[in-house]
Amino acid sequence: MTPADRALALPLTLPRPGGYARGAATAEAIVKAALKVLIEEGAAQFTVRRIAAECGMKVGNVSYHFPRKDMLVQVMLADMLESYDKVLDSQVRQPGLSARERLRRVIALCLEDIAGKRTTRLFTELWAMANHNAVVAERVAQFYARVHGVICEYVSELNPALDAAQAQTVALYISASMEGATPFLGHEKPWADRMPAFIAIAGKALVDLACTITPDDIAGLPQPCLLPQT
Repeated sequence: MTPADRALALPLTLPRPGGYARGAATAEAIVKAALKVLIEEGAAQFTVRRIAAECGMKVGNVSYHFPRKDMLVQVMLADMLESYDKVLDSQVRQPGLSARERLRRVIALCLEDIAGKRTTRLFTELWAMANHNAVVAERVAQFYARVHGVICEYVSELNPALDAAQAQTVALYISASMEGATPFLGHEKPWADRMPAFIAIAGKALVDLACTITPDDIAGLPQPCLLPQT
């Protein structure tokens, strides 16, 4: 079982490293500075020295709270998941909403978030970091696994013909379809002005897909018959 698969069974949170608990106010200031550096200046400038300068602290003070940069990434993602969970509580997990409407709202919220500067830039940088840092890669995978878990909950409700693994695959497809919009419709991207239409299309097409896809569809098409060689 991969780290992402294990994470599907966990709540919509990420654990905070021990350093975060030591002097919460100081740690919070460091995290905010780190987030700003990553968004505004990119992964290349995501260094302890640059983060210390941004928050007006000594390098040693930053290192005391966060001995490794991947710990900062872990806290950033945990904070984001907490904020997303609050939005879900207020806008999705409301009585009287159908599973179809809940999923549509999740899709709209995710795409609206992708359209913002923070998410467009932050996750682009995190993906780049994940290519070269196994710990960051696992943290990002855990983050997305929790997002997939929310989507999977509504896919399973909408389409009980799917088993757990198939529902997870559909949730992954929906999530990947949305994340793939980032370089095209994210903040200051070439077609950013088309995002409202994209949200409308995705809200219909992806929810319809979740409702109607079958286990046979997920299994894939049979291999094409090859003509005998002459």
